[in-house]
Amino acid sequence: MKISVTVDGERLGAVAGQTVAGLLMSRGRVSWRTTSRTGRPRGLFCGIGVCFDCLVTVNGLSDVRACQRRVADGDVVETGAADDER
Repeated sequence: MKISVTVDGERLGAVAGQTVAGLLMSRGRVSWRTTSRTGRPRGLFCGIGVCFDCLVTVNGLSDVRACQRRVADGDVVETGAADDER
């Protein structure tokens, strides 16, 4: 079933049950935030919710693990990526 999710202001089609990380990776995004100290890119690392590399903001709630959060119709996802990283 197709649903609609907004990621960084862009409306995207997604599949019900897909994780946020799955959606981002299906769009070619391998990193969506950077480290605060060194600015190194981060995205999906462990894929099981143990690390903190894939954090995003969903519907205003920060520090959501993209590998664990399944998208829902109407979700608004914000990444920490700069415009040139998208």
